[in-house]
Amino acid sequence: MNTERVRLAEIAAVSTPKIRLATVWLGGCSGCHMSFLDLDEKLLELAERVTLVYSPIADVKEFPEGVDVTLVEGAVANTENLHLAQQVRSRSHLVISFGDCAVTGNVPGMRNRLAMEKVLDAAYGTGPQRPPNGDGVLPALLPKVLPLHQVIPVDGFLPGCPPSAQRIWDAICTLLPPVPPLAGPEAGDERSLS
Repeated sequence: MNTERVRLAEIAAVSTPKIRLATVWLGGCSGCHMSFLDLDEKLLELAERVTLVYSPIADVKEFPEGVDVTLVEGAVANTENLHLAQQVRSRSHLVISFGDCAVTGNVPGMRNRLAMEKVLDAAYGTGPQRPPNGDGVLPALLPKVLPLHQVIPVDGFLPGCPPSAQRIWDAICTLLPPVPPLAGPEAGDERSLS
């Protein structure tokens, strides 16, 4: 009897397609990704339901086509962030602003009160070692730091600085397709697998 239940669970797992999940890091501190990693053993459960196709915690260089859900951390602060945000939107079914920097601009947006030259002077000084804005090596800073939804349409917001691991887990679980119920004589039996 236990063998039959295990087999039914295996069939259910195979018949539920994995979603293609991506996470992206724009202008921010990576705290949201650290909180994502704080899912700890829930990451193993998540791995059964998703395929991580792009992330700063994976070695993938090009954002792929056909992504189901993308969590975007960070504000849009430079031309590289802008290009990646636009690519994410065109290649993702759902885009979620992940953390306060993506939702509001938060700490990276504090530079919006300063003139661009003052920001560059404060960061690099005024000497000959100061790289020009957009020198081909470093991406050009945008005139203002923008929250993600001011650059591309987003489908949801996951606030927090950073969001807690539990909040991330709850949000991701609402985006996952439901696991189909077990079929057979024991479906609905209280003793069947949950």
